[in-house]
Amino acid sequence: MKKTVSLLSLAVVFLIAAAPAANLFAQAKKSAYTPQEYIDKVIKKDPNYLNAVAAIKAVDKNGKVVAEWNSNLPVLTASTLKTVTCGMALAYLGVDYKFSTTLKYSGSVSGGTLLGDLWIVGGGDPTLGSEDGMAYPIDSIFGVWTSALKQMGINKVQGNIIVDDSYLDREVIPSSWAWGNIGYDYGSAPSGLPFHQDIQNVRIIPGKKEGEKPQIKVLYPQIPGFTYVNALTTGPAKSGDWSEYNCSDLARVGKFTGSVPVDRDTIRSTISNKFSYLSCGAAFRDFAISQGIVILGSDVLPVEDVEKTDLTEVVTTYSPELWKITAQTLLVSDNFYAETLFKQLGKKMFDDGSYRASKRAAKKILDSLGVNTLGYTQDDGSGLSRENYLSPDFFCNFYMAMAKQPCFEKFVEGMPYPGVGTFRTVLTDRKKFDKDIAAGVHAKSGSLSCVKTYAGYVYAGPKHGLIKFAILVNNYSCPTRDIQKHLEGFMYSLASAD
Repeated sequence: MKKTVSLLSLAVVFLIAAAPAANLFAQAKKSAYTPQEYIDKVIKKDPNYLNAVAAIKAVDKNGKVVAEWNSNLPVLTASTLKTVTCGMALAYLGVDYKFSTTLKYSGSVSGGTLLGDLWIVGGGDPTLGSEDGMAYPIDSIFGVWTSALKQMGINKVQGNIIVDDSYLDREVIPSSWAWGNIGYDYGSAPSGLPFHQDIQNVRIIPGKKEGEKPQIKVLYPQIPGFTYVNALTTGPAKSGDWSEYNCSDLARVGKFTGSVPVDRDTIRSTISNKFSYLSCGAAFRDFAISQGIVILGSDVLPVEDVEKTDLTEVVTTYSPELWKITAQTLLVSDNFYAETLFKQLGKKMFDDGSYRASKRAAKKILDSLGVNTLGYTQDDGSGLSRENYLSPDFFCNFYMAMAKQPCFEKFVEGMPYPGVGTFRTVLTDRKKFDKDIAAGVHAKSGSLSCVKTYAGYVYAGPKHGLIKFAILVNNYSCPTRDIQKHLEGFMYSLASAD
């Protein structure tokens, strides 16, 4: 995968000896300020920051403070929390850990016919059916399943498809997420049997006249027995897309509200799927039939609708290695992957697939890494919750601990860097930043309403070496771009440090 190769290549540069790096940067245009000077002379002088809450810290290769301001203050982290979730997962589960999904059957086989049901038993694999480049194509996985059935002499199934998502607790969202988050693709919580990253692709076609009802077409995947309530309307030209979608796991019903502009041909969107396990069963049923397996039962049934019975394993398939999942999580800031990784911590440590168990497991993992949890409160895995409060002190302590772990190289190479992933436009203004210096920044960004954050690693000169840092700004009232410029300026001052 090209993204992974490029990240690995930069990681090698990132970790090389200091002397070559110093020679490389000798001719480059460095920041006019040291990191502490940038805080004192630039950030603190900006009224936009004085009316906000800013917490900053950076430490060098020896743990010596390079710069700080309110470093012990816990504040909202947004998606920088994903670095903590991914780091804990790599340290505890291992870089080569894989999720699993198993095809089983109940009953017996006679004359090529399964006198029973097919069961898809989930293991929380977040990549199952994903369209990400690092995921295995779903046709390949379904192909393995159907081939295994045929090898066992099963060409006809008398019963139904049973989908078992009991590996993880059904929690439609973490308790601290807002209701308005859960209908969108970024608000998809983990499932014991995920599918297609627990989202659906939809297309909205505005009416030909203002006031007409738009059409809604659900493209993929389908949810058996699901009802879509269309309360949309067609708005004036150039009025923008104001469509919204709400759903829950209490009933197979979702509702579209708001308006879409009359001058748009089509609006493509992705919405959250709270019944992904049913979508997985339906998609596999269609695939198996297309491959010549006759399935007489017409239903896809959740595990709670059938009696427990003895099962025979057909085949188990696995996800890509964990380091590939964490790299993708950090690169594009994928909430669904991050939440799944967080829940997996509780499942593997306590055999409990709840958020409650995951929070307990996280504390134990941090203790085992020797990280002081003062200034640490984590409520979810992605940072979408507004009940995640971490201090720059904690971030720096965590990053120092991770730098000592065998998984560190995979951890840091998965972080975005200027021009790539969520850093696509960060530190890329060549009038302000030298690209060779900026390339030393490997970090994660975070954004919520009135929250903008960055945290990660910077390779500086020989004196400071590998810098660990966090710059977290909350509660500002100005446009984010006015906060952003100094966030980039501070990171560049770290990369410019000797």
